[in-house]
Amino acid sequence: MIPKIDPISITTIKEKDVESIVDWFDQHIQSFYTLGWSFLRNQQQMEELFYRSIIKVHKELPRFKSETSFETWATSIFIHTCRELSDGRSLQASEESEQQKDVFKALDQLKEYEKEAMILTYVKGISKEEAAHLLQVSVEKIKELLFSGIQSLRKEMGNGSHFNGCKEYQKDYIDYLERTLDRSKKIDLEKHIYQCQDCQVDLATFQDAILTMLNLTERIEDLHVPSGFMENVKDRLAEKEKRRQQKNKKRLRKGLVFAGVFALLIGIDFFTGAFSNLYYNWTEEDQELRAFLQQDLGKMLNLEAESNGVKIKIKSAIADGVQTLVFYEIEDTEEDNQYVMDYFDGVFVENEHEIMSHEGYQGYYPPDLESDVNKEEKNVYQGKMSLLPLTTNNGTIKLKITKLHKLIRDSSDRNGFRGYDNMEYETGEWNFEIPVTKQPSVEYALDEVTEVEGIPVRFEKLTIAPTATVLQYGINIEQPEKRIDGLNFDHLEVNNKKVKADRYGRSFVETHHVGKWATFQTHFDPIFAEKPKEVKVQFNSVYLTFEEQKTIELDANQEYPQTFEYAGSRISIDKVEVGQPTKVVISDHEIENRSYETLNFQIVGEDENEISSMEMSTEGVLIDKNGVEYDVNENPFSFEEIEQPRYFITVQSMELHNENTGEKVIPKRLEIYGYNATKYLDDVVNISLE
Repeated sequence: MIPKIDPISITTIKEKDVESIVDWFDQHIQSFYTLGWSFLRNQQQMEELFYRSIIKVHKELPRFKSETSFETWATSIFIHTCRELSDGRSLQASEESEQQKDVFKALDQLKEYEKEAMILTYVKGISKEEAAHLLQVSVEKIKELLFSGIQSLRKEMGNGSHFNGCKEYQKDYIDYLERTLDRSKKIDLEKHIYQCQDCQVDLATFQDAILTMLNLTERIEDLHVPSGFMENVKDRLAEKEKRRQQKNKKRLRKGLVFAGVFALLIGIDFFTGAFSNLYYNWTEEDQELRAFLQQDLGKMLNLEAESNGVKIKIKSAIADGVQTLVFYEIEDTEEDNQYVMDYFDGVFVENEHEIMSHEGYQGYYPPDLESDVNKEEKNVYQGKMSLLPLTTNNGTIKLKITKLHKLIRDSSDRNGFRGYDNMEYETGEWNFEIPVTKQPSVEYALDEVTEVEGIPVRFEKLTIAPTATVLQYGINIEQPEKRIDGLNFDHLEVNNKKVKADRYGRSFVETHHVGKWATFQTHFDPIFAEKPKEVKVQFNSVYLTFEEQKTIELDANQEYPQTFEYAGSRISIDKVEVGQPTKVVISDHEIENRSYETLNFQIVGEDENEISSMEMSTEGVLIDKNGVEYDVNENPFSFEEIEQPRYFITVQSMELHNENTGEKVIPKRLEIYGYNATKYLDDVVNISLE
């Protein structure tokens, strides 16, 4: 059982603030270092673990309640931080003995809660009751986790690949070995083991696994805390405090300047529409949000929530029949980190089914790395996120956020960011209730038909909403030998005003049209207060699928590479190698004037059902409209800045498996049934609405 810290120590910690928390961790350094090493085993991450844990304990100290011990409470925060840092990280360690490495490696293969139960019980050495409290599960659940963890551990450590003990008795192994089993159950188990050889072997190997864990605990003093470890943590905390004081001074100066300007505006009695316009010009840095506010399409909310030193502000929400845009600001109050939201990872609308339409549009907006505030402020990010449209005219969005994505700075990137590569996260809990009012949209019926690469395209509807301008169109699908899989627009021109197309804003629309037409929508930037008289549609490119069949016989006994002609190109079969798995490689490195970008094909074996799975990896080259090549594996570039990119696949490597029989796959035919290609367009279609 973890001993409770005496009340005098708690009082001292609260009075001396963060310095006393550092001292407390220093006094318990061996115990917590061992616990952290069981998760991370990387010196740099261990320093980060103690640094974050001390900050979180200090921040949460006012919420500490004396019903539990201080050490238990601090350990729960420490464990939570271990989870954050160990998620998706590689573990490399050189400070362990070979036996320790084997045990730690085996622990890494366990499920999260199994591993934590094992570490807390056998490495940290606390009781099952205390472990249950830390992991917020029942004591019986802890026993289940220990049993399943030990089962997995002995498999990983090579103590037998299968265990034939009787399941109805296995649940009592732990209590029996720890001599806490009820006497009647103990007698029953011993009688059974005496007669059952399988259970004798099973219990013996189970006991060996527990002894291995206990021996690790006895040898744990060999895992020394490096000299200067806590001094490094203290230096980081001192630097953090210095930055915090500097930021507070900067905020104070900004606040005094703004207060003077605001007082001047009030003093000259600027209570008109002009005041509202000028007010937002002064106060709102986000130009897009400022435009919505100036058009009276929303209002400033400035709802705030903070968790783990990260403050989220919901600045405003603009809703219409197309989508609901949420404008937010995220500030790291303790370090120079920038975070963004991803609705599909850690962001939830808890009452989505009650107030939102699942037939609506939910846009994707990549991080805006070019805005002044996102480039100047290293610890602040301003962004927007799209949610589904409302089903009612008014509502309250219950937004819950549990994970934020960290933007990683990288000097090799022209924008100063590495974006979503090697993503790190910040977890916590931020809850908001966001009031929203749905703004009206106007729809205009269209009746215009044109042709793109010989395929009819008809324009059906134009929707002008506050958050987007939406063009709905149909594509004829009667020609099987050639079809349009993607139609891209450059811009719309409405009443001589151009609005750019959203490159991520194309979506399929479920309609009741039968057979001939598939309906799509493309989103463009919003047009405020416009009643269209004429619409000009500027095309950009079209992505086509061509059906052109060709069969090439394969023979693993022949020598490769071999070539064949297809779609005006010479394609090479580089490898046909039978094995476990069977490998086939095809390539075409000549991309100048190549008519296709990707091939659509399959590999067929001797038996038509012989291939049950095919794993494929590809290599390729990205080319812009002017023929400039971009190697996606080498020089950094911004995909957003490439003009009309095309991706040519140059190598396709396949691994073929027969998972039904386990036999080797014998490839017999390469069956090509079509290819894809992008065509650039510069056509303009004029549509009159009068």
